[in-house]
Amino acid sequence: MKINSLQIEIDGIDKEILRDLMEDARKPILQIANKIGISGAAIHQRLRKLEQAGVISGSKFTVSNKVLGYSTMAFVGIYLDKAARNPEAVRELKKIPEVLECHYTTGNWSILIKMICRDNEHLMHLLNTRIQAIEGVSRTETFISLDQQIERQIQL
Repeated sequence: MKINSLQIEIDGIDKEILRDLMEDARKPILQIANKIGISGAAIHQRLRKLEQAGVISGSKFTVSNKVLGYSTMAFVGIYLDKAARNPEAVRELKKIPEVLECHYTTGNWSILIKMICRDNEHLMHLLNTRIQAIEGVSRTETFISLDQQIERQIQL
């Protein structure tokens, strides 16, 4: 597989390494090396190449929102009165910790955000006091997620 912008070749060994680490980023490199049949140094070298090319960046832990008391996931379409207000709206949205993702979109909304809240009351409070108070926000449209049925990265 060739990644277009940087012209990096990703072969079957790279894919196997990536699959293992996408499944569990804490998997020991030597365990992967033994499974594939190459040295741990070769794995490190390939990972460094993939990181330098921008294919991968770091690793992270995933925390459970529900265990932390956040049970309401919502997607909010934000209508701006002018497209030029986008940068300042995004700056204000970054100040709200419950906003997990922010996307500049085509279609009816100017911005689509994904947010996590303790409950519906918390969501309503954030909508009324923080999001709709952002200068340039003319209105919002909210969709509450009842259940996340798929969560994954691109398959290699």
